[in-house]
Amino acid sequence: MTVINELRMRETPDMSLRLGWNASTRTRLALSMAVMGLLLIGANLATPLYPLIQARLGLGALGTTMGFTSYVFALIAGLLVYGHWSDYLGRRAAMTVAVILGLAGTLVFGTADGLAQLMAGRILQGAAVALATGACSASLRELLPGNQQLASRLTLLISAGGVASGPVLGGVLALLPNPTRTAFLVHGVALALLLVPLLVIRARPAVDPTPAAGYKVLRPRRPALPREAIAPFWVAGAIGFLSFSLFGFALALAPAFLSAEFGLAPGLPTGAMAALVLAASALSQFIGRDFHRPARALVLALLVLSLASLAMGFSGRAPSPVLFVVGAVVAGLAQGVAFRIGFNAVSLAVPARAHAQAISAVYVLTYLGSAVPVLGLGAAAGASSLAATVPVFMVMVAVGCLGVAGYVLLRRKADA
Repeated sequence: MTVINELRMRETPDMSLRLGWNASTRTRLALSMAVMGLLLIGANLATPLYPLIQARLGLGALGTTMGFTSYVFALIAGLLVYGHWSDYLGRRAAMTVAVILGLAGTLVFGTADGLAQLMAGRILQGAAVALATGACSASLRELLPGNQQLASRLTLLISAGGVASGPVLGGVLALLPNPTRTAFLVHGVALALLLVPLLVIRARPAVDPTPAAGYKVLRPRRPALPREAIAPFWVAGAIGFLSFSLFGFALALAPAFLSAEFGLAPGLPTGAMAALVLAASALSQFIGRDFHRPARALVLALLVLSLASLAMGFSGRAPSPVLFVVGAVVAGLAQGVAFRIGFNAVSLAVPARAHAQAISAVYVLTYLGSAVPVLGLGAAAGASSLAATVPVFMVMVAVGCLGVAGYVLLRRKADA
């Protein structure tokens, strides 16, 4: 089946099912993870380059956050509008279109000569990640039908790992000539190469092709969850919102904060330190298998996350880069554990045919956290300074974590 036939939602003769590359399950897992990981790397490749981009385009802190959050708002809109499309088009078709959008966004962003073009590139990148989020997550679940816990771990691992790898690779590529353009050219080549296996692999049928309904099934819809999934959904969404507020700070403004507070040069040093919280979150997916008392583990993780956030925020007052590093690592580990517990609860509470839609809904709240609070932080920093506003921002994150922990404890007592 060709990608065009999948996009047309047309049934194909049995003969066509024997065409193409019949890849193994392991290969399909790797391909699904590669799509999501590479798109997230590209979306965060610019983190250590933002100071250089600011200087080249004459942008301030608010302009930088506008460029960053335009990606997030496009991502949120995409999750709401077409996050469920892969259920009907097929996972392969959705991932292929996502990679094409990501390639276009990388090239537009890398060649930007003004804020408008910069934001256009970020919007295309956000659209790509939105389409890939539900498709790749659902693909992993379908390829591992007997191990949903592993599917959830892999989803979170590649999400956090891809986001964390972006700033580090961006810092490495910053060592090349003309880094604000070269880095995105290299990433564009990688995306183009990824299209080859996507186009030749033998597609699996869509979970719900609904040929009689036609394209009506692609219309935006309000997320609908089973009753038993509503409470886990709001807990996971709140954890995602708060923790991605922290991630948004790390990806958009941490390099400037680290340069101002500790005198670090833009590029690899600031990119690596900004990525610590995300790298630790990815690493946390290897910690333990299952929690026998998930509610207790979740509360503990949220308490640790609140304290680690405060350490990051007040490291500039010490001043102590070591305090920032320790806070970032501990915050990432705690976030990974907390979000995994919440994510698993939602994933296991919805049927397979609604998985892409449910996970997209969780990520709507999650990515709002990396947009709205960070945009407010950028505006406040523009009026004052990062040194004055970052501690206040981290106090708000910490208070939010304590609030979610209190809610989980109350629900645990009510259910007992």
